[in-house]
Amino acid sequence: MQAVVLTKPGDANTFEYKKVATPEIKPGWSLIKIKGFGINRSEIFTRNGWSPSVKLPRILGIEGVGEIAATSDGDRLPKGQKVVTLMGGMGREFDGSYAEYALIPNANIYPVKTALSWADLAAVPETYFTAYGSLLNLKLQKNDTLLVRGATSGVGVAAVKLAKAIEPSVKVYGTTRNLDKRDQLRAAGFDGVFEDKANALQVGDQHFDKVLELVGMLTVVDSLRTIKEYGILCITGELGGVWTIKDFDPMGAIASGAYLTTFGSDSVTEAKFNDLLQLITTHHIDVTPTKTFDLAHTGAAQAFLDSDTSFGKVVVLP
Repeated sequence: MQAVVLTKPGDANTFEYKKVATPEIKPGWSLIKIKGFGINRSEIFTRNGWSPSVKLPRILGIEGVGEIAATSDGDRLPKGQKVVTLMGGMGREFDGSYAEYALIPNANIYPVKTALSWADLAAVPETYFTAYGSLLNLKLQKNDTLLVRGATSGVGVAAVKLAKAIEPSVKVYGTTRNLDKRDQLRAAGFDGVFEDKANALQVGDQHFDKVLELVGMLTVVDSLRTIKEYGILCITGELGGVWTIKDFDPMGAIASGAYLTTFGSDSVTEAKFNDLLQLITTHHIDVTPTKTFDLAHTGAAQAFLDSDTSFGKVVVLP
């Protein structure tokens, strides 16, 4: 099979597009013919050498969609079954989706029924499930105000679409370091846009019922100052590339009565994922990726996502 292999850290040109052996199934694992996968920031971090636990060479890719090509569980995962897979160590502890085929533990493979195209379905797993789970943790209520910090990211764009479907009365505001993207954010569904200037939000005295923090530890303390009493902030992303907060003082940073929580997409289950697909279908949510690439140009896909002009979700179709 053809695959995109990372043998050493480097820039987007470091990947090797080459022929490798197609994996053979083993007990508890099944082979997926990959029809599409999304590009994620964590994969760029790994390519940069910022994931010391990932041993190279490795085929990256923490998510994918496709069909069962060979199975060790013919009842749940029959050959030809449409499936999605994400997290669970793929692309990190074992080879992931940057290939024509991927060998994945059965427990991390989720059968789905959907009429979405492969390109649209490939945009959903990590990005839309992350946004969906985060919004459930934020417990959206009627007439809430929601701030999405890191709004131009794939998860940020997904969050505004899903939030409007879950609770149409919610007002959703987004942040960006580049106000030239204001019109794109408005077109995606945001009711207002604020500048993130040198990691400080330019929101004046405005406060929000809920905050979805996608930049992560770099900005969470600044985001906490915008929470209303009894509001909730959910830390989901780490777009800022910072993993910890030095000298964090919860008593000083978290307003009295406010709540701080987190979300990780490794909490995915078959039922939760199909609930997400049902929400997308019922509300006719447009999940079309911003840009698509072929497998040979996976490096270019990463470079595009990592550029100042990127917006939304980037997908590769092998």
